[in-house]
Amino acid sequence: QVQLVESGGGLVQAGGSLRLSCAVSGSVCSRRTMGWYHQAPGKQREWVAGITSGGITNYAESLKGRFTISRDNVKSTVYLQMNSLKPEDTAVYYCNGGVAGIPLWSWGQGTQVTVSS
Repeated sequence: QVQLVESGGGLVQAGGSLRLSCAVSGSVCSRRTMGWYHQAPGKQREWVAGITSGGITNYAESLKGRFTISRDNVKSTVYLQMNSLKPEDTAVYYCNGGVAGIPLWSWGQGTQVTVSS
């Protein structure tokens, strides 16, 4: 069973930055498209960004230009650099494998991002 461990969240003021990390157990990460998702309070989990095994990236339209997804296949880790954060970015952030926003594995615990105004 693949395990996902997200980290890097925290409390930040609007306009600030955070870098999230997602450690993926085993050797599956390098072969899979990976994605980041977020779930705001009272809302459904939504896809944020994705990156293919070859490094091609894609983003939710509303987040383009502020978020950057990257990966280190040697470390089996996926990153999400978040800049110019807004209060509406407040959510729990998760990563998972898969395409078209369809997750492959059980969810990890996520990492909380809170942006104060």
